[in-house]
Amino acid sequence: MKVTYKLSTRVLLFFIIVIGGIVWLWSLLPENKISFTHHFPEYGDVRFAVIGDFGENGKYEKYVAELTKSWHPDLIITVGDNNYGRGSVKTIDRNIGKYYQQYIFPYKGRYGKGADKNRFFPTLGNHDLLTENAKAYFDYFSLPGNERYYDFTWGPIHFFTINSFDQEKDGIEIGSKQAAWLEDKLSHSDKKWKIVYFHNPPYTSGKKHPSNEGLQWPYKEWGATAVISGHNHLYERIIKDGFPYFTNGLGGSSIYSFREKPLSTSAARYNKQHGIMIVDVNEQCAEFKFVNIRDEIIDRYSVCQE
Repeated sequence: MKVTYKLSTRVLLFFIIVIGGIVWLWSLLPENKISFTHHFPEYGDVRFAVIGDFGENGKYEKYVAELTKSWHPDLIITVGDNNYGRGSVKTIDRNIGKYYQQYIFPYKGRYGKGADKNRFFPTLGNHDLLTENAKAYFDYFSLPGNERYYDFTWGPIHFFTINSFDQEKDGIEIGSKQAAWLEDKLSHSDKKWKIVYFHNPPYTSGKKHPSNEGLQWPYKEWGATAVISGHNHLYERIIKDGFPYFTNGLGGSSIYSFREKPLSTSAARYNKQHGIMIVDVNEQCAEFKFVNIRDEIIDRYSVCQE
């Protein structure tokens, strides 16, 4: 079911019409109105949202947060840069909790009661690390494992996040302890869907940050379903050897450009407006969408298994 409505501080008139089983709510509003749609899950056992490069406490983070909530995800994962500009304890709650406290447990901030179970699973970005090696981040969140890289399950999905920075004491190269951990976890997982996410993109057509060759691990061979990253503030879907790599850095910060010549494996690119990824998963298929803040589905890609 989709419920479309418009909000404003001055509502002069509203009326409801039911058309084809869909409830439509209109209101007569002033010109400075906000309009969005509530998308209640119709497909899949689990819906998760992906936000990246978002924590700026500005109007675009606000729009992205409203869009995210309108899709009613079961959980949110982030691909880093949760706390601009330098990962400080002074900014972390207004950059994150102000917009997403309903998903965080235990919530230690001042913007609400938080969630009754944790539904917010971030990964480290370079801005998070700039003050005391991400001390504010580790104090603010209660995450599984060593918290720098960790895994968890939700329904038919196994999620894995890694620390994609050289400061990681367990390494980021293919022969590192961290890579061995991921390979072992992926190979022993009994879940049908395995999502790997982190900050620095292994493959990207972004102009500002190049592909990180050190993170071009054999994710497909190890059993992953998809890799999602951020860092470049744009959206891109790359299909390499039949395997999807997504970059999703349009969560609220400034938007970056693409190179004139994208990678030959680049299947979809977008950098016009901010937005989020929405992923719907059931036992048969996982559908990955990018949705902009105008609530337009820009890209859609499905992976299905028997």
